[in-house]
Amino acid sequence: MDGSRLGARALLGTVGAALAVAGPVMVLRGRGGRKEIRAELTAQKITFPERGLPVELAAYAGRRVQTGPDAHAYARFIKGNLTQATGGRTYAEITTELHAAGGDDEKLARLRQTAFMGQSLRASLMSAYQAWQLTALATGLGAALTGLGAALVVTAGARPPRS
Repeated sequence: MDGSRLGARALLGTVGAALAVAGPVMVLRGRGGRKEIRAELTAQKITFPERGLPVELAAYAGRRVQTGPDAHAYARFIKGNLTQATGGRTYAEITTELHAAGGDDEKLARLRQTAFMGQSLRASLMSAYQAWQLTALATGLGAALTGLGAALVVTAGARPPRS
């Protein structure tokens, strides 16, 4: 076996071993992140109402928000309520109206507070959902890297054909 073939096998083996080690670390970090998100969402004790949900969210009635998809659904629920409460206006739009009214319109001030709280809650829930999605990505990539690393190690260790 010539030196270049031996060097290529060593490189394949080294890269394969590195990937085979990095992959499980990514899987564990992804699973740990998901567990942490679940714990944080559960600690918030957010529960969908039993009644009054839009048709597309009816399956969530009475359920606790514990996962990223649950957080996404609850953010949609808040969006609907917020749209109804504000007439579809955003915090920024209501703030502009409040300033145009001289800043002392109590009804607009309360509406602005409602918009701020609703949009903040939605943003937090959407962040939990996005983090949940990233944990799935990290776990999946970790599994793929583990498989690829193992395949490279096996390939590097395979006996070359006899000449």
